Amino acid sequence: MKKHLIASVLIGAFGLLGAAGAHAQQSAATTDAASSSGYQVPSAELAQVVDAKLAPRSMLSPDGKWLALLERRRVESLQELAKPELKLAGIKLNPDNFSRSRVRNKYTALSFKALEGDVTIDVANLGEGILRSPQWSSDSKYLSFVFETPKEATLWLYDITTRELKQLTPYALNSVVTSTPYEWMPDASGVIINHAVNIGKEQPKDNADTVVPVIQQTTGEKAPARTYQNLLTSPYDEALFSFYGQGQLMRVSLDGQAKAIGKAKLFSNFSISPDSNNILVSSLDEPFSYQVPYFRFASTWSVWGMSGYELKELVKQPLADNIPQGFDSVRTGPRDFEWRADKGATLVWAEAQDGGDMKKDVPHHDFIYTLSSPFKRKPSLLAKTERRYSGFTWGNDNVAMLSEWRFSDRNVRTWIIAPNNADANPVLFSDRSYNDAYKDPGNPIYTYNDLGVGVMQVIGDRYIFLRGNGASEQGYIPFLDRFDVKTNTTERLWRSESPFYERVIALLDDEGRRFITIRESKTEQPNIFVRDLDEDTLVQLTQFPHPYPAFKGIQKEQIRYKRDDGVELSGTLYLPAGYDASQGPIPVLMWAYPLEYKDKSVASQVRESPYEFTYIGYWGPMPYLAKGIAVFDDPKMPIVGVEGQEPNDTFRKQLVASAQAAVDVLVEKGVADKDKIAIAGHSYGAFMVANLLAHSDLFKTGIARSGAYNRTLTPFGFQGEERNFWEGQAVYANMSPFFHAEKINEPMLMIHGKEDPNSGTFPMQSERMFAAMKGLGKDARLVMLPYEAHGYQARKSLLHVLWEQEQWLDKYLLSDEASE
Repeated sequence: MKKHLIASVLIGAFGLLGAAGAHAQQSAATTDAASSSGYQVPSAELAQVVDAKLAPRSMLSPDGKWLALLERRRVESLQELAKPELKLAGIKLNPDNFSRSRVRNKYTALSFKALEGDVTIDVANLGEGILRSPQWSSDSKYLSFVFETPKEATLWLYDITTRELKQLTPYALNSVVTSTPYEWMPDASGVIINHAVNIGKEQPKDNADTVVPVIQQTTGEKAPARTYQNLLTSPYDEALFSFYGQGQLMRVSLDGQAKAIGKAKLFSNFSISPDSNNILVSSLDEPFSYQVPYFRFASTWSVWGMSGYELKELVKQPLADNIPQGFDSVRTGPRDFEWRADKGATLVWAEAQDGGDMKKDVPHHDFIYTLSSPFKRKPSLLAKTERRYSGFTWGNDNVAMLSEWRFSDRNVRTWIIAPNNADANPVLFSDRSYNDAYKDPGNPIYTYNDLGVGVMQVIGDRYIFLRGNGASEQGYIPFLDRFDVKTNTTERLWRSESPFYERVIALLDDEGRRFITIRESKTEQPNIFVRDLDEDTLVQLTQFPHPYPAFKGIQKEQIRYKRDDGVELSGTLYLPAGYDASQGPIPVLMWAYPLEYKDKSVASQVRESPYEFTYIGYWGPMPYLAKGIAVFDDPKMPIVGVEGQEPNDTFRKQLVASAQAAVDVLVEKGVADKDKIAIAGHSYGAFMVANLLAHSDLFKTGIARSGAYNRTLTPFGFQGEERNFWEGQAVYANMSPFFHAEKINEPMLMIHGKEDPNSGTFPMQSERMFAAMKGLGKDARLVMLPYEAHGYQARKSLLHVLWEQEQWLDKYLLSDEASE
């Protein structure tokens, strides 16, 4: 990989006023480029946000006695991102330690807090490295984690009883294809690991003698595929993928003794049966594809005994490069294998009855089959779904949840069934649009069964507990419910009360009277509590400090307003500390993201709490409150499909109408000057920004990050659009701001990671949009960030992004400089 010494910053012409004016402005732009080359640091108020310490991740032990607290690593060094990286089959990997690169959840410190008594344990001597993939053993004696260093990743255990930390085994782990490279035995007797068998060996060589033409040929069969990135491109790539992906499953006991299970393979999945006697494995098969990522490669699914002996080959799945177009379309044949969590060794899987195409009119789109140990009988039919199967939530023989869904109307339906009683009638638990937050009944609370596996907590084959956000017109009001399976009725046990935003994390009893919560308010940062309803007590477990003391005093208000077509909208307005209405209008920065719906009433729903703690993240607009700018965060931009229309048929009209309504309500409140409002967004939000600048004059400037601007470069669908380009050319053209760049008459800042792997937002999108604006004489600036992906990680990059945005807002929002 080529090493970049400075940020790649491309500067466009800042305004064109005729030929002479153009030359003068371009000269000024060149001067700006020279003075701002390299990485920059924003003002101190903004820079501190990058280094603010977040509350740690918490993990409750299965017995409810200990809370593990893991300090999160928020940002990376640029040197870390610049390390060698291979991009194969849709995976970015570190060839030095056989791990995926750019793992999101990384931890740097570990501690434990007892729920009873004032006992805290800080784990020392972790060494130089990162922690990831933490898991409790089912008996609550150990917390395990992968400890990753530049050269290898190994498995470690912390013994909560003896207070000892140890490396379980010297074997290096492979997490290239199986992103979590180990799994606990449900009986807590040990773990299964995926050993990196090729670590330390020399990788395959590529030279002129082995180079061959890369030939691909169609078969005449439709094979639509989205614009995946980082795919295999040559036989040499295939050799590298096989080399780095190959692993050896090993059973490791708690004393560190390891025994190989079967032969080394390209494992894509392994899962231990609840009785700890069998393993469900899948391995990738050649030939590989250059058109789709690894998870659509051909694969073999089998059940093994603990020695690696194959008890049953379940299926050889062919390459899935011809899945019918549609978000609810699937591959044909058996798929979605899993162990039934409440049984010792019973497999469950789905098989499409429609050729994988949900658009076909069939009575049942999926059949669900089951097969139990010793896996010698014919599979049994467990259930039929009228829509696409989306999974089980297991409880016991008499209570489980079966869910099915359909994309066309965004519908999800959940049934309560008795898995071991074929004659029992299913109970309809929920039937709603998955966009309909007001009708969300909540999610079941889990516990551990006698096998040591997490299952839905079921009391007396009758009651299950549900926790949810409690979306309402007043915002989120989290709750704890008890659902009666026999009567199909719900009893509310508890709900959050103003002025706090509190939600249930876990139950500590079987009656729903004692539980753990996370509680916060507008001014109080989130902390963990134990709530006892019978004793009417609330005990605080953690004392996390305020992460942004410099931002105390910010004012927050949830605003409701209407679009011109009657759709109700909402957003959260933040005002700088010390702001008073007597000051009159101040500059405003809006940060938004469009979402698609099939129902106007659902699009109008409120999906936040007015009592949430004011989070000042470096990612969005909040830091600019320090500059006296008001922030209108997440003003809703719903794109609604009604009366047989798809949402995107009227995308531009609805987008502009939503933005107009947001501007109008801020002006009416006296907060905003209509001539001093900026619009910003990331990814699809950046796409929104470019469209609003092209098709309205509502904003003085825009900031668009990691966006896509030419939909013809994503011809087989994007976001929620299922039609391909050839089926909807007019829609693709109308929605693409690249096609309308000549209409943009406001300055636009574009930022993009040079290594963006996200489907649809490859870096070329921003480069082509900038080239169009430059060629048309528009005001634009393009910043390409070395080593960065779709979301930026390096501290230097984040500081530079804040600086770029600060400089842009200073020049085009806060100053009176003309933008025309």
